[in-house]
Amino acid sequence: ELLEWQRHDRKLKRGALRGNTFRLRVTALEADPAALEQRLQAVAARGVPNAFGPQRFGREQGNLRLAERWFSGELRPRRDERGFALSAARSLIFNAVLAERIANGTWETAAAGDPVQLDGSGSWFIAEAGDAALPKRLAALDVHPTGPLWGRGDPPGHGAGAELEQTVASRFPVLAEGLAVQGMDQERRSLRLRVADLAWQLEDDFLELSFGLPAGAFATAVLREVLDVD
Repeated sequence: ELLEWQRHDRKLKRGALRGNTFRLRVTALEADPAALEQRLQAVAARGVPNAFGPQRFGREQGNLRLAERWFSGELRPRRDERGFALSAARSLIFNAVLAERIANGTWETAAAGDPVQLDGSGSWFIAEAGDAALPKRLAALDVHPTGPLWGRGDPPGHGAGAELEQTVASRFPVLAEGLAVQGMDQERRSLRLRVADLAWQLEDDFLELSFGLPAGAFATAVLREVLDVD
């Protein structure tokens, strides 16, 4: 339900959005209040995996199928469809890398050679061996480990993290090679998402949440962790 809209005297250009605030209500809630409260506290303190939401892939994953057919030479999409296809292909590889990092318990950590991103910024640096301050900065959500937005060349890091990214990308050869052919460059995205100003009200059968996220982040990633659903 769209509650309010206003005109603005400037066109909103790509990259101009700093973030979004959300106020969500989950109704017909069936949950253990103590476990739910514990998950909410963990999300507020630790953040959540910064996965791309299902909407990035289109209805019935239509954007992803379009990318596969385009890169396979079956069709050439319209100009206005290409950005959706490219984004879906990159998002699938990123989510697959993130899933591996969650599975091996490293989605919140960084080793020497890993690209690490400053919170709230696109800037990143390569973690160095012996950086005693890095674990504290990671724990404070000041910096985050990153994953690949796939493109030409190799990921910028080195070590086990870079090897994992190459291994995961090799599972999707059509998408990885197609992104390179289309001129996409290797970029980085935080594997972890800080959830700003998280507040909640829990009643018997509903949960109301409010929080802020940076541009490019998905509220579904927060709901998935809070409600403990796939």
